[in-house]
Amino acid sequence: MARIVMKFGGTSMAGSERIRRVANIVRKQQAAGHEVAVVVSAMAGETDRLVNFCREANALYDPAEYDVVVSSGEQVTSGLLALTLQSMGCKARSWLGWQLPVRTVEAHAKARIDSIDSDALVASMKAGEIAVIPGFQGLAADGRVTTLGRGGSDTSAVAVAAAIDADRCDIYTDVDGVYTTDPRIVAKARKLKAVTYEEMLELASVGAKVLQTRSVGLAMKEGVRVQVLSSFLGDDAIPADELPGTMIVSDEEMDQLVENGDMERQLVTGIAHDKNEAKVILTRVPDKPGAVANIFEPLAQAAINVDMIIQNVGRDKGETDVTFTVPQADLARAQALLEDKREVIGYNRIITDSKIAKISVVGVGMKSHAGVASTMFRALSDRGINIQAISTSEIKVSVMIDEDETELAVRVLHTAYGLDAKGEAA
Repeated sequence: MARIVMKFGGTSMAGSERIRRVANIVRKQQAAGHEVAVVVSAMAGETDRLVNFCREANALYDPAEYDVVVSSGEQVTSGLLALTLQSMGCKARSWLGWQLPVRTVEAHAKARIDSIDSDALVASMKAGEIAVIPGFQGLAADGRVTTLGRGGSDTSAVAVAAAIDADRCDIYTDVDGVYTTDPRIVAKARKLKAVTYEEMLELASVGAKVLQTRSVGLAMKEGVRVQVLSSFLGDDAIPADELPGTMIVSDEEMDQLVENGDMERQLVTGIAHDKNEAKVILTRVPDKPGAVANIFEPLAQAAINVDMIIQNVGRDKGETDVTFTVPQADLARAQALLEDKREVIGYNRIITDSKIAKISVVGVGMKSHAGVASTMFRALSDRGINIQAISTSEIKVSVMIDEDETELAVRVLHTAYGLDAKGEAA
């Protein structure tokens, strides 16, 4: 008997028929003798709908009230799944974020899980009850509802798995594993048997929608075994214990898989893209010590993440242009903050552009091989795709391009690095 946390995303929970399918998958795991906790997302599209309501009510919305609104989507699906399981003869109940509670710290809309009081949850599971937990939500120290940022249900699931010492955390999604890139863009994308925590962390941070970044970081820190697999299974599907999804593993386990011949080590593991960023340019910023700090300190205090940063070579007049990217959802707040600090910063104009995309190549093989970046730049150049900005890490190279060229860039790079599946055998 194992203790398993199962997480189902929004597409899996989109409507009564799909919720019933999820309930069947959950019921089978419990029938096999396992203790089961389920973490659910809101129905597909529901969080976007709720976010739009917030924006219509107030473009510069209060993040605490935003959390009240958007956390309601998961409450609905957790209750519906518990009801559906009960209709199948299962003992099941929902546990909302404040009922466990899932204690969080830091900013509203981007809270971090600090701890989970799991004693009552574990007792319930041991008594044969299926625990249904809404992902994405928690409880602040002042007693207010918080949310964990988009995709936060993955983090909820990994945190629950760590808190109850689960044997495995199965993330069910609308794809059957982690691919070399988005298979909806590249038909020849290949499913990977395993990916290291480090690679998955980079892929998630640069736009791969399979797992939220923080969930992977938490899994790596806590040593939680994570499996990505599809929820779109028939009644005669292979059990999750035997299903060939994608395992997120340590470097040591990956080395063992390669050594055993179960995995082939690639120079580049995957290509990711992200259209949810916006570019901000501040012109004629004073080229002197402290000027850049004056730009980014207010953004940091407002919990607005900044990604790519470029400072142009200083002009003769001691001025420079500073370009950086922020999440599209934070663009209005970032712009308002920067306009408020205009005199302190001393810039001339603020220019924004939300029609950009970030394309990234990721792979641990980069640590020991030169030429990965030059291959990327040449492949994009050959197709006339202009690079607006570049950022790198030890196992990643990212470029900013025009949004309209996203799909072309992904296909070109997937081929350039030899990731295309070959024939039927692949």
